[in-house]
Amino acid sequence: MTASAASTSNSSRRVLMASLVGTAVEFYDFYIYATAASLVFGPLFFPSHSASMQLLASYASLAVAFFARPVGAIAFGHFGDRIGRKSTLVASLMLMGGSTLLIAFLPTYQMAGWLAPALLCVLRFGQGFGLGGEWGGAALLAVENAPPGWKARFGMFPQLGAPVGFIAANGLFLILGLLLSPEQFMAWGWRLPFLASAVLVGLGLWVRLKLTETPAFAAALAHEPPPAVPLAELLRLHWKETLGGTFAVVCCFALFYLSTAFALGYGAKTLGYDRQLFLGVQLFAILFMAGGIVASGYWSDATTPRRVLMAGCAMTVGAGVLLPVMMGAGSLALICAFLSLALFAMGFVYGPLGSWLPELFPARVRYTGASMAFNIGGIIGGGLTPMAATFLAAQGGLVPVGIYLAVAAAISFVALVLLKTRSEA
Repeated sequence: MTASAASTSNSSRRVLMASLVGTAVEFYDFYIYATAASLVFGPLFFPSHSASMQLLASYASLAVAFFARPVGAIAFGHFGDRIGRKSTLVASLMLMGGSTLLIAFLPTYQMAGWLAPALLCVLRFGQGFGLGGEWGGAALLAVENAPPGWKARFGMFPQLGAPVGFIAANGLFLILGLLLSPEQFMAWGWRLPFLASAVLVGLGLWVRLKLTETPAFAAALAHEPPPAVPLAELLRLHWKETLGGTFAVVCCFALFYLSTAFALGYGAKTLGYDRQLFLGVQLFAILFMAGGIVASGYWSDATTPRRVLMAGCAMTVGAGVLLPVMMGAGSLALICAFLSLALFAMGFVYGPLGSWLPELFPARVRYTGASMAFNIGGIIGGGLTPMAATFLAAQGGLVPVGIYLAVAAAISFVALVLLKTRSEA
């Protein structure tokens, strides 16, 4: 291997590690909140005589971040398209990590009254604001450095940050649940995963500060000045791609939050399974999501990311049909099998997005476009899904929840049929 080839190889590894580690840290922060919202935030921050109302209020605070994410996408997309990907990604990581760390020091409702849930929601907004700028930048970092024919496989690395972050977050909750008594966990143990975020953010910053700017952004900047207001140019010239991309990601968010946040709350509180046991089941099932992401990356480079995403949507409709049968069968083994199948399908509706969404937009507005589509789709597909599914399950059982998932998949399938990337057009 020549010195030049070795340098290129080292640079590629550094880029892929930075995209993976950064998104893993960001998603770890996001998931520890989702897990805590399912398990402890209801009684700690939202007192009520009804356990169901506590859980609904906790899920409502979870949704706050989804509405913050498009705001973060606009802000970080603006600077990512004007000054570059690297510095913007560092800023998004610091904001997300700082918000997560501060949650560890919050007073509970019993200590501070209404101020406690208010502060929780403010910091949750900060989490969402930071994550709004994270995903698009990490995806661009990977695909804009990819060699020809490797875009989907490079683009799958930031996607792998999702299962890695989930395993780290829920694994830590599982360990704490085994080591601490329920009283200790409720009193102070739940704060430890939020404190641990500081170490992970430091790791992410160390990796990202060593990066250089992506070739695509440098080339776009050399060709012409960046847009004064990237969002305005995006909405004026690329609104169809933004709209289509938004609806194309609805399926992955609905599927993921039904299989994680809703399933955990339903399994522990409605079905009465031990919390630690159910977390263990989810940790096993999330491995299938990682496998699906890797398989989708290779398949997407062999065909097209759009084709793989459409196949994933079809798989998700099947998951919607199976949900009431397998989740309601009264067997933990069948629940584990369903979650494994659903999260494997998740790999096919999520993995190719890292290469497909950025390809919808030219480099000069790519950060803003990919971030906006991904995060607005997150509101539609995931922001209210745990709360809506909990309500539907309470009113009519799991059949309406399965229909909800199938409809979300159908929406994304139609959007994908109608929309082609710039390379396909």
